[in-house]
Amino acid sequence: MWIEASAPSNIALIKYMGKTDPISNKPTNVSISYTLDELRTYVRMQKIETLSEDVWAPFELSDLMPIRLSEKGTAKFLNFFQLLKKEFRLKGFYQIESANNFPSDCGLASSASSFAALTQCAHEVYLDENKTSNIRPHPYTAKELSKFSQKGSGSSCRSFFSPWGLWHESGAEEIKLNVSDLKHMVILCDESIKSVSSSDAHTKVLTSDLFKGRPERAAVRFQELASALRKTDDALNTQWKIVFGICWNEFWDMHTLFHTSRPPFMYMNSGSQKALADILNFWEKSGDGPIVTMDAGSNIHLLFRNDQMDLYEYYINYFTNDFNLWTKNGYRKQK
Repeated sequence: MWIEASAPSNIALIKYMGKTDPISNKPTNVSISYTLDELRTYVRMQKIETLSEDVWAPFELSDLMPIRLSEKGTAKFLNFFQLLKKEFRLKGFYQIESANNFPSDCGLASSASSFAALTQCAHEVYLDENKTSNIRPHPYTAKELSKFSQKGSGSSCRSFFSPWGLWHESGAEEIKLNVSDLKHMVILCDESIKSVSSSDAHTKVLTSDLFKGRPERAAVRFQELASALRKTDDALNTQWKIVFGICWNEFWDMHTLFHTSRPPFMYMNSGSQKALADILNFWEKSGDGPIVTMDAGSNIHLLFRNDQMDLYEYYINYFTNDFNLWTKNGYRKQK
């Protein structure tokens, strides 16, 4: 019998980049993310008595985009499942299938949603297999599941909390802010698989001369961002440009580390740079616009307030001239 679970992606506004412990993925700095409930990974698994080892395969479903894991990616996924099996005391061998409803491995945090969904699914199997036992199974809390998921993918620990996730050296938790139900859009500047994985980027940035002071810069921005996002609705609109500035500086800080590593590497491409220049021009002309950020990839994430729906539609119409988009209604093809 198949057991299925799903988990959302998340987009960090204060970035996680660099680790103090690569085994547990302990971060060098605090990070904060907005949960992207519409971008999800779906995982299903079932025990098969004839298997001699756990196996992974793409989840084939018409409305999902199957994940094509490399040999290295498959090994990482299944190795993490071994930790989950030990924790949840799962016996035997399983076939595991997974898929996204969005493109993977291109800077949309598919690793976060994938490992969070695998953790959720293994937990559901644990509860299902023990439901008839004399000892009632102990349902794990979101914080407990988050802590385990972090070992597979650091950023996945934030996907257990919505709408905002906070991650510090002790683990992830929900953070209460006076902002919710933001409208998310992605300008897809490159949908191909990244040449440098996010995991490798964490190691490479440590070679940049500019990494010194990075944790402190992130901590200051976190305090400034949290303070602005705790404002009441009326005050928030006046703080929005401040929020934009904090997030803009933060993702450029991270990408500058990429550009100044030894050897340097880049995710931004000509499409990214053109779109960012256009967005900055719109902001300068109108004094309003979306929060802008980028992950370790070429694609650009935009977050709009509820009262910016006309602006949201304007951005869709404008950017579909040159790019494919991901919007609240799903995948939008270039005109």
